[in-house]
This record gives sequence, C-alpha cells and structure tokens, in this order.
Amino acid sequence: MSNISGLFKNLTKVKDVRNGRLASWDQRGKNQDYWEIPAKETITLGEVEGPGCITHIWMTSSCRRVIKPAIIDPVMNAQSAPVNEVGPALGLVWDDYDPFYYRKVLIKMTWDDQDKPSVLVPLGDFFCIGNSYPGNLNSLPFTVSLKPEEQGRYGAPCGVTCYFPMPFNKKAKIEIINENDLPFILYFNIDYEMYHEPLGDDTAYFHACWHRENPTKGWGPDIQVNAPEVNNVTNFKGENNYVLLDVDGEGQYVGCNLTVKHYQGSWWGEGNDMFFIDGEEYPSLNGTGTEDYLNQGWGVQRNNFPFFGTIVHEADSPHGFNVAYRFHITDPVHFKKHIKVTIEHGHANHLSDEWCSTAYWYQKLPTVTDITVPPVEERIPVVPIEPERKLEKPELTDEMVEALEKYEKRWEAYKPAREEQFRIKEQKCRKESRLNTEFAHELRAEYNKNDVK
Repeated sequence: MSNISGLFKNLTKVKDVRNGRLASWDQRGKNQDYWEIPAKETITLGEVEGPGCITHIWMTSSCRRVIKPAIIDPVMNAQSAPVNEVGPALGLVWDDYDPFYYRKVLIKMTWDDQDKPSVLVPLGDFFCIGNSYPGNLNSLPFTVSLKPEEQGRYGAPCGVTCYFPMPFNKKAKIEIINENDLPFILYFNIDYEMYHEPLGDDTAYFHACWHRENPTKGWGPDIQVNAPEVNNVTNFKGENNYVLLDVDGEGQYVGCNLTVKHYQGSWWGEGNDMFFIDGEEYPSLNGTGTEDYLNQGWGVQRNNFPFFGTIVHEADSPHGFNVAYRFHITDPVHFKKHIKVTIEHGHANHLSDEWCSTAYWYQKLPTVTDITVPPVEERIPVVPIEPERKLEKPELTDEMVEALEKYEKRWEAYKPAREEQFRIKEQKCRKESRLNTEFAHELRAEYNKNDVK
C-alpha cells in the first residue's frame, strides 16, 4: 500500500491500463484532420467498449456561411488546411461566421446499454461558451482558448477541453447532432482508458443538462434590486426559483456554468442558491446571494480560478450578459434519491431576466430523469437586430452592368463547386465515423487478449 498523497499521486503507480483515442485525424494519411459535420444530421464520433473511462476531450470547430464567390479556387482551397474558416483573407474570401451555431449543435453522450442519453447539451454551453459568445477560460475541468483577434464575436472559433472523468462499464457513445442548416468543421481528440476489471457497483456516471428561462417569472421587475420593499418579501421554499438541476437518482452534483442577461439596468444578483436534497420541503443548503454562490462578492469580477470565476463579464459583453462558473470539485453535493438545485432570480424572484445554465453531476445508472433540450429556435440568444438598410444604386454605366453580370455568372459556377467540396468532406466524415468505432473495437479486442484469467 502506497503512502504517497497529493493531487498527482496517480502518476506514481503503474496500472494495467490501455489508452485509446477517438479523433478526427485524416485516416487517408493526408492532412484534412477534421470532419465536415453535415447539416441536419447526427454523426457518431465513436463508440467504445468498456470497461473504461474517458479522461480528456479536446475540440475546435468553425461554421461559416458562404456569401459570394471567393477569388481563391474552391477546389484547391478545399485541399488546404481550413485557415480561411478562422481568418479569411481580406478581399479574397467572402463568407462570415454563423454567430449561433454553438447553440444549434448538440453534444450527446450515452453510457452502457441505456436507450437515453446522460449528456444532451448545446455544444458551446457544454464547454462553458454562454450565448454562443466565447471567452477565455482557465478552470480545472474546462478550458476555452480564444485568439485575441477573435474576441468579441458571436460564434468565434476557439479551442475547448474537458477533463471531467467519464467512466463506463459496457459502452460509451458520443454523438454530435447538427440542427443547423449549415455544415460545420470539427476537430476533436477524445482520450480514454480501457480496463480489464469491471467497474464497481458504486460507480457514478457523468451527466450534464441544459436549461433556459427567457424570461424568468419575476413578480416585480420594475422594483430596484435591494429596495426595502423587495428585501422584506420572504421565500422559504424556493417557489419559482430558477432550476439548474432537478433529477432522481443517487450521486453528486459537481457544478454549473451560468449565463445571465439582465434587463432592469440595476443588478441581477442577490438571489440565494437553494439545494433541496432527497425530497426536502425546505432547502437544507441555503445561500446568501448569486454572486456568493459563484464564490465572488459585491458583484462579480473579471477572473478565472480553478473552481469558479467569470468567463465573460457583463461590462465587456456586447449586449450586457454575464457568463460565470462554479465547480464543486472538492465539495460535491451528495444525494441518495433526488436533488433539486435552484437559485432565486433577484431576491424572492422579483426579476424577469434571461437565464441559461449547464449543470454537471455524477450518478449511478440508470439515468432516471429524461434529459431533453428545447427546439433549436428556442435556444438562439436574444440580440438586437440591425435595421434593414435601404440602398439606392446610381445610374449604371455599361462597364458596371457588365461587371455585375460577370460577378453573378462566376457565382453560378463557384457555388456548386464549393457545395460539391462540402459533400465530399461530409462523405469522408461519415466513413471515418464508422472507422473510428471499428478501430476502437479492434483496440479493445487486442487489449482483451492480454486479460489475465
């Protein structure tokens, strides 16, 4: 028995473990190391046989709509790295971000022989990208890495990671559901371990769900936060609280990310967190304010810490929303039968704001409570719409008319050529989806040969 302790003690002990990886690497041996995820389609990133545990997920993605023909040849451009997806050359490429594709795409995870998912969350929100608006994040379980020139844009490409361990006994299946009308590119590495011995009956499986209320049901949104009329209203049972998580089962809640868009112009906090454990009528864990639950105080500040912090500060976001996180890594909240995690939206729920959240927890299987998401049109962030411009053209010269006609003619040739490249890459994606699962099966079979009977 080892007496070694510390955060990295696992590195000091040799284990009978085999590593595996699901990835988007180009299995033709070329450098097109990404998948073009088709529009309106579900793609399996891979299925892995257990027992095992996913230890690390990395992804980066981009989604752009082609506006008009580029000067770059569409076939030649398709054979190079998709650098124009990140920073299109000025004057050479005319396409633009789909600003909300992070909300239009879902990540789905299913464990063992279940017929229902344990994770079903918009892709961006799963990785703490609130409102499809990335901000740099440096927490212990999640990171987001954003280029400086991409900051301040909805739908900006970035690198994301997740280090939450995700054990499975029989099978792990990870899928991407693209509910967009556009394909998007996805690079990914999903690292996992394989074990010979089955996981114990006490194994808790990773879960995540997403929730949104727009607006929250406030009884006095026109009353200023901290006004005495509000502060003297009582709320003992958490009626009409915003609900982050409400599930049956046995396990532990391990945290959330939270996006709040405030409309009053005062302050959106002051709402207490309330935890109802195993059917309690009154919460046994009762907090002192939303900012306090987020481990901050006197409002929220610009910071990133291992277990809590602010990803996008309301003073820095384009439309005044705040994205924060709180992870219960060393202080998980345990439950035997049921847990309900809630927060007041303003004291006693007097504010009518927009709240979105992703909750993370572990529990024994089966996943009793169904995890669902609203339709895609109900997930899109609310942003101001620019007024439509009314353009008046001057009188056209013969050269102008000719230029317009040539431009449209080039678009007629360019668009189908570009679309054909999308279809080619989508077919590659479907093929490599099958190959990923086949390779994982072969790797498992090879590992099983070394099983000590």
